[in-house]
Amino acid sequence: MSLLDVRKVHKSYETGVEILRNVNFSIERKECLGLVGESGCGKSTLARIILQIESFDHGCILFEGTALQNKSERSLNSYRKNIQAVLQNPAAALNPKLKIKNSLVDPYQQFGSEITLKHFTYTSEANFIGQLLETVELPKSFAERYPHELSGGQKQRVTIARAISIEPALIILDEPASSLDVLSQAAVLKLLGGLRKTLDISYLFISHDLSAVQQMSQRILVMKEGEIVDSFEKELLFAEDRHPYTKELISLFE
Repeated sequence: MSLLDVRKVHKSYETGVEILRNVNFSIERKECLGLVGESGCGKSTLARIILQIESFDHGCILFEGTALQNKSERSLNSYRKNIQAVLQNPAAALNPKLKIKNSLVDPYQQFGSEITLKHFTYTSEANFIGQLLETVELPKSFAERYPHELSGGQKQRVTIARAISIEPALIILDEPASSLDVLSQAAVLKLLGGLRKTLDISYLFISHDLSAVQQMSQRILVMKEGEIVDSFEKELLFAEDRHPYTKELISLFE
């Protein structure tokens, strides 16, 4: 059984514009599935749908074989604790009035009674926060800092630490490095790759950057105007039978 199944998902806005058309894919356990496409093609809308932030018109989304449609907020709790997100702008994801330690402990305070940690231990709040910061290669002293005291790359490491804190099964990574400088981008992607293997997490890695998607993913989906037009193992990126749009994207980063 796949961890996540997206089946024939369609989404239109009230204006009648169709943003997603017949989207089908699955994500396996411990896998990074890449989703690449130009800005505005529907990638982030799909992410919000999977996160249950937005609704969709018809189709089906299953998590561990259970359909998520028509469920109450309370019944979605077990789903929400198993799926977290790291988004493009880390500054917007962190409350500027809260110290880093307060942001890091928030998911555990929300879901801690419902989860069993395998990789981290919660003997005290300070010890737990220290483990998280160490895991994302930040000094433990950062716990007492505020977001404005950190660089962009450091803030993104904090959002990653928060996402992994309750050891979810799946993390949606929506352009997680695109707002960072080149050196920070490389370091964050390397960190994410290592964490997936260490913590046995699955990723949906969303980006307009095909080279980053190829670096991170085992399989790649290509989206154009709300449709998945190509799907392949990353080793087959340069195969002759790739979709013309995939070849167009390849030409942009060669």
